[in-house]
Amino acid sequence: MARLRDLVDAARTPLVAAGIPVDEAALDAELLMRDVLAWDRASWITRRNEAAAPAVAQAFARAIARRAGREPVAYIRGVQEFYGRAFQVRPGVLIPRPETELLIDEALTLLAGQATPRIADVGTGSGCLAITLALETPGATVAATDISAEALVIARANATALGVTTRIDFRHTSLLDGVSGLFDLLVANPPYVPERDASSLAPEVLAHEPRLALFGGPDGLRDVRALVALAAATLTPGGSLVMEIGMGQWPDVRHALAEAGLGAHAHVRTDLQGIPRVVVATR
Repeated sequence: MARLRDLVDAARTPLVAAGIPVDEAALDAELLMRDVLAWDRASWITRRNEAAAPAVAQAFARAIARRAGREPVAYIRGVQEFYGRAFQVRPGVLIPRPETELLIDEALTLLAGQATPRIADVGTGSGCLAITLALETPGATVAATDISAEALVIARANATALGVTTRIDFRHTSLLDGVSGLFDLLVANPPYVPERDASSLAPEVLAHEPRLALFGGPDGLRDVRALVALAAATLTPGGSLVMEIGMGQWPDVRHALAEAGLGAHAHVRTDLQGIPRVVVATR
């Protein structure tokens, strides 16, 4: 009977053959084995020389076959960590990225000192932004919208699992259609990939993540412009828009903000790669 570590070492070969970089293949193989075993890394380090039970070996082989098909690890596991919490993810929602956590950092800075802010999360997807803000700001109420009914099923499940269903109003709608009132904060991670860039995306993204959550029209700015207009119409005086954008989009977004009357107090935060990533604009 093979040892657990031997199975993990052997799994690197088909992953690398599928085009996954060597270092990533090693990490993925270990993570998928730990997921099958429901072990943390400390358990893995201390017990990896144990023999693999047949059921474990079979489950691991299925997971590796899926990964070799370039399915994202998060979809195979059904979970992705975001801001220190586990969120359910399936192919109907975009996988939360580390850079999106910057939206939370900026939002919490803006919300500091506000006892009962009203927040809108447009295009909520997995609900990671709405739920995290509800948890980090206990007095907040949140309206979370999405045009995907499938995404809202997942978002509601995450809200239930994390205990914030009573403070988030999930709506199946476009933008904030049908949602009344003004907001102190509008957050969004809209689709912003230009359609012309589709061929440059990794297979994990292009073949598996929802196109609805990825592509923002020919230049990627269709939904970004709509959100700028929405912010101008629905933010309270002093309210803010916090929105993720793509590489090279900041000049056009800054122009759109200025035209909407939101440019005077706007700035952008770069991600760890130095890319202007998170727009903050205050009314």
